[in-house]
Amino acid sequence: MTRYDVKRELKECYAPRNADWALVDVPTQQFIAVDGCGDPNTSADYARAVEALYAVAYTIKFTSKAALGQDFVVGPLEGLWWSDRPEVFTTRAKDAWHWRMLISQPDWITDDLINEAKQAAQAKKSLPTIAEIRRETLKEGTSAQLLHIGPYDDEGPVLARLHREYLAANNLRMSGHHHEIYLGDHRRTEPAKLKTILRQPVQTAN
Repeated sequence: MTRYDVKRELKECYAPRNADWALVDVPTQQFIAVDGCGDPNTSADYARAVEALYAVAYTIKFTSKAALGQDFVVGPLEGLWWSDRPEVFTTRAKDAWHWRMLISQPDWITDDLINEAKQAAQAKKSLPTIAEIRRETLKEGTSAQLLHIGPYDDEGPVLARLHREYLAANNLRMSGHHHEIYLGDHRRTEPAKLKTILRQPVQTAN
């Protein structure tokens, strides 16, 4: 049985090598998702959201393999981030951040299978946030993207360059939420070696 792996199937989107902003065409994808707000380093809601997402993601994987004979590698944790004040991302004012945490799902995963997996995960784990998880479709299309290596808090200058230089120089404007894809486990990786894909959907400015 060949396992579907989104990192292999969508290499341009999940394995970029460019360390400066470049455009990529992101196809429509489906995810399981849960929303919240606040500092991800200190918010109990954030920790509960991530725990619940992984519980459901692995239950979907095992259910798909057992019921459909279709296996897949659970994708990396991803996040959409936004605020009424975009400057809070370059200044790292994390209490003002809104987030939507995501894990990619193969095309064959249906709403019924997600709901079945939520019920099974809830019965096993008893995590209240599981009830908030839903299916989410993203249609990002043309996006500016790069691979950031280093601590999350070092992203500020990189994002400032996007907002203040790259967009204007290429006649672009933002058309969606800031998107991050976390490659690896921050709990087991020293900050200097963290790998994060930074993505911003864009469109022509005029």
